Amino acid sequence: MHITPDEIIYWQYGFFKLNATIVFTWLIMFILVLGAYLITRNLNDQLRPTRWQNGLEVLVVTILQQINDVGLRSPAKYIGLLGTLFLFIAMANLLTIYPNYEPPTGSLSTTIALSLCVFISVPLYGIKSQGPIRYLQSYAQPNFFMLPFNIIGELSRTLALAVRLFGNMMSGAMILAILLVISPFVFPIIMSLLGLLTGMVQAYIFFILAAVYIAAATAQDQQTIQKYTSISISAKEKNNG
Repeated sequence: MHITPDEIIYWQYGFFKLNATIVFTWLIMFILVLGAYLITRNLNDQLRPTRWQNGLEVLVVTILQQINDVGLRSPAKYIGLLGTLFLFIAMANLLTIYPNYEPPTGSLSTTIALSLCVFISVPLYGIKSQGPIRYLQSYAQPNFFMLPFNIIGELSRTLALAVRLFGNMMSGAMILAILLVISPFVFPIIMSLLGLLTGMVQAYIFFILAAVYIAAATAQDQQTIQKYTSISISAKEKNNG
């Protein structure tokens, strides 16, 4: 039984390793790129669009609505990042229905990379929205003595994003592997269905928290920042529950 897909090595030459995390990450990227090309190559604005276009429009509108509900103005500016994060994590978790597939989200290196994307994007959006001076001043709110704590909070929430997603996916895979040994016919099917549901929930939680962090960084006043902080805490409690 493998704890993470990093342990599955397909090819190695010296320090260079080709493990399951890399292979399946590139597989997901290929599926998303190919799917996006095939669906969007024949887009039209007629009254009878294709079923794939209908599905794509529903997905895009839903993501835009979720971003808007968080409080981000002009959600179209953020759908590139947030939508890609959601689709990648969701696809990585949905493919667990196939045998011999190892979700890259079960690797801490993948979840850290995804969290770093959020970590880098948050100040970039904040600086673009408020300007560098005003954004940097937000780290010293409500007073200068909070500066180190705010910086620690910024780092800790990035680590929390990575560890939460990694822990949930790894634990689900380990439970399924144990049940395959105990009862190879009944429980694995049930756990696979629950795993798909959990995977989608984790993708949604990661997406929402990333949106909340960006919303807090682009907020124009301290009261709004506190509002987004409370939303973030509520989302974490819902995930833990």
